[in-house]
Amino acid sequence: MSDDLLFQTVSEQARQMRAGKLSSVELTRTYLDALKTRGMALNAVVTLTESLALQQAEQADRERKAGRVRSPLHGIPYGVKDLFATRGIPTTWGLPVHRNPEFSSPEYPSGSEKKMLPVFDYDATVITRLREAGAVLVAKLAMIELAGGGGYEYAHASATGPCRNPWNPSRWAGGSSSGSGAAVAAGTVSFALGTETWGSITVPAAFCGITGLRPTYGRVSRYGAMALSWTMDKIGPMARSAEDCALVLQVLAGADPNDLSTVNQPPFRYRFSQWRHYPFRLGLLPTDFSHAPDAQKAFEDALQVFRKRGYRMQEVKLPDYPFNAAAEVIITAEGASAFENLIRSQQLYELRDPAQVSGLLAGLALPAVDYLRAMRIRHAAIRAVAAIFEQVDVLIAPTLLQGALPIDKNFNETWVHMGGNGGFANLAGLPSVSVPMGFTADRLPLGLEIIGAPYEEAKILALAQLFQSETDWHRHRPPV
Repeated sequence: MSDDLLFQTVSEQARQMRAGKLSSVELTRTYLDALKTRGMALNAVVTLTESLALQQAEQADRERKAGRVRSPLHGIPYGVKDLFATRGIPTTWGLPVHRNPEFSSPEYPSGSEKKMLPVFDYDATVITRLREAGAVLVAKLAMIELAGGGGYEYAHASATGPCRNPWNPSRWAGGSSSGSGAAVAAGTVSFALGTETWGSITVPAAFCGITGLRPTYGRVSRYGAMALSWTMDKIGPMARSAEDCALVLQVLAGADPNDLSTVNQPPFRYRFSQWRHYPFRLGLLPTDFSHAPDAQKAFEDALQVFRKRGYRMQEVKLPDYPFNAAAEVIITAEGASAFENLIRSQQLYELRDPAQVSGLLAGLALPAVDYLRAMRIRHAAIRAVAAIFEQVDVLIAPTLLQGALPIDKNFNETWVHMGGNGGFANLAGLPSVSVPMGFTADRLPLGLEIIGAPYEEAKILALAQLFQSETDWHRHRPPV
């Protein structure tokens, strides 16, 4: 089977299945072969779910033959970041399989309370919803240990080692959803799930040249997912197009009684045709391009696409709040609470990155007054940011200003002049999508980020799809 098929979008693969030109079993076997070769070579794979995948694919083909199609994802193979509970399959949280820490999270239980087991007897809500939609789980994918909750300084802070970028294996795929980004970019899954607390979907999406969607906080249930920061964690799809991300979000979104942070919004429905002629008002976030000529050119070219469509643009300034500092305090405090049992055990010193150890220990000593101050700042900042969306529909900027980092160097050295919008947008719980917008001079992908008001995923996805309808950056394939 041609590699071309593995790089098709979900909608293209589904169309071939509808036409009887492709079966789920054929596609699943081909992706499993790709995972065993280039997926493993990139350190992107933790566990292959081959037996389950083939069972699900065979069931999908039987149902399709009988005239039952559950959703546009019916028979489509996918992978997940290895922090979701999957019945009977190890869930490692980036740690060695048999060294899972004991911790609990009452807001969205992991099922691990008072247990030291690497295998759960139930599925996370997102896994259940994808199964009910007919999607096929082929792999659990690499991640940074504990999703980087203590702060980390090296790409090797993962049980599988540094996740390599398909565009250049000496470069990093990005964290903490590194395996999800690399697996999609390398053509080893149709789509993947990642999680984001600060930048763990948008960063690997930008580094790997794929599309990554971070939904609004509370849009997708986190029940059965490892807790890092229960007031900031979010789950979202990573795929080859904005349209694919919309198809996945339609399955994932919705309230869940097992996760009380989810909001009972109307079902998420996406029709691109409703937005084709929408007069978008774009807010340009201030960006210092003095050390980023490649990103500046790529961003200006992206703006030209929007100018040709006649969209209004204006520069906007974020309100003067310490967004990053407040977000850091909240994540540190909530992460220390989530991992308290681990931090107080000798297992803490088995983590691969010393900075993680130090950061988690520091979290236990963080004064409550600092946490409460950060939360007060957060509430004021959310109101101030919301006012911006009275003037514009979306905010846009480069996702990051540089390409993927070397895997063998300290981030304190390389994460210089990187930019990024993760602090304020995650603190406010805003949805965001990162799409490919070009390359650096040394052929590393660059991303364009589109940020929306709460629960306006359809708007940012539509603008992203419009951009992808007039560019082909998302069609470029790495030299795997």
